[in-house]
Amino acid sequence: MERILEYPKDPVLTFSKEEELFRQMVREFCAKHIEPNWIEVDKAAEKDPMNMPLDLIKKMGQQGLFCIPCSEEYGGQGGTYTMATIATEEIAYADPSVALAVYALLNNGWPFALELFGNEEICSEILPEVAKGNAFFGIASTEPQGGSDVAGIRTRAEKKGDVYVFNGEKAYISGVGEVQKLPWGGGWFLVARTGGEGHKGLSAFAFLARKNGELGKGWNPTLYEDIGRHGLTTGGFILNDFELEAKYLLGEENKGFYHVMEGFNLARIVVAAATIGAARWLLEKAVEWFRSRKLFGRHISSFQGVSFKFAELYARWEAARYFVYRASRLADKIYMEKDPSLSPKDLNVPVALAKNYGPETCVDLAEEVMKWYGAYAFTKEAPIFRAWLGPFSYVIGAEGAQNIMKVIIARDLIGKEFIR
Repeated sequence: MERILEYPKDPVLTFSKEEELFRQMVREFCAKHIEPNWIEVDKAAEKDPMNMPLDLIKKMGQQGLFCIPCSEEYGGQGGTYTMATIATEEIAYADPSVALAVYALLNNGWPFALELFGNEEICSEILPEVAKGNAFFGIASTEPQGGSDVAGIRTRAEKKGDVYVFNGEKAYISGVGEVQKLPWGGGWFLVARTGGEGHKGLSAFAFLARKNGELGKGWNPTLYEDIGRHGLTTGGFILNDFELEAKYLLGEENKGFYHVMEGFNLARIVVAAATIGAARWLLEKAVEWFRSRKLFGRHISSFQGVSFKFAELYARWEAARYFVYRASRLADKIYMEKDPSLSPKDLNVPVALAKNYGPETCVDLAEEVMKWYGAYAFTKEAPIFRAWLGPFSYVIGAEGAQNIMKVIIARDLIGKEFIR
C-alpha cells in the first residue's frame, strides 16, 4: 500500500538511526504479514472469538515484537520503551482494527511492569515465553462493578501457608482466549484484595491461569462477543479457591495499588500509540478518497467543509503523536537511563494527555472519514468501520476511562486536595 503520509519533519521528535532502522524492520514485517491479512483476521474472529491468529502471534514473537523493553537476561529484546511505542504504532497502521496492536502493546507494557516488580524466578519463568509468542501476559483489574475504581476491587486473595487462595470475579479482560490456546498459556498482572478496604488493602500478582500447558483449578473463564477488535479475545473469569504460590506476589503485599498505577502509566503510552497508528491509516484513506471522489464535477476536498475538517483532524493527530512520543521518551529517561531528577510520578500528566488525546482523535477521525465516504462506508466492503470500532474501546474505558485521564491531569496540576 502506498504511504501517502509520512512522519512530519520534526526536530523535536526525530528518530535516532537505531530507532529508524527498527521502525523500518517492523514496517517491513507488517507489510508482509499483517497488512494483507488483518481484515480476514477480524472477520474470522468475529464469527468465532476462539479463531485467533495464533500463527501470526508466533511470527510476531519470532520477529521480536513482544517484551521489547524487557531485559535480555529474561528473554526480552533489551530495547527501549520508545521502540515498543514505535512497534505498536506501526502494527496499528497495518491493522487499524488495532487487535494485533493491542495484543502487542499488552505483551510489552505489562511484561515490563512484571519485570519492575517481580522476583528473578518468576521473571525467568514467564517473560521468555511471552517474548517468543508462546504465552500471553496482560492486565486483570476490572471487575463487574467497574473498571476505573481500582480501589474498590473485591476479588480476595487470602494467604494460606505458601499459597494465596483467590475468590472473586474479573470482567472485560483481554487475552482470556489466548491464555487457553497459546502453547504455554499465561495470565495477567492481577490485582486482588489482601487487606482491608480501600487502595491500601490491595496486592498485585503475576497470576497464571495456565502454565506449561496446564490450566489451574478454580479458574472459570467466559468469552464476550465484542463489536470490534475481534482478533483479540475479551472475556472474564470467576475464581473459586484458585491457588497461586506466594512467589508470584509482585512487589510488597498491600502495595498493589501503587504497582498497578505505575503499570497503567506504562501501558497507556502504547495504548495511545496504537490509536495514532490507526489514525494515520485513516488519514491516508481520506486522502486517497479525496483524490478520486468527485461531486458536482469537483473533488470533494475542494469543499471547505471537508478540507478544513481534515486539516483540523490532522493537527489533532500531530498533537496526539507528540504527546505519545514525549511520554515514551520520558519513560526511557526514568526506567532505562534512571535519571535521578525524575520519578515514575512525572509520567502522570504526559501519559494522561496521550491517552486522553489519541483515542478520541482516532475515533473522531474515523467518524469523519465514514461521512466523507458516504453510503459506501456503511457497508462491510469498506474497512473504515473496523478502524472505528476497535479504537473506540479506548474511548469508552479500556486502560482507563477518558474522564479519569482528565482527573489525573487536573489533580496533578491543581493539587489533589482541591479536586476531591
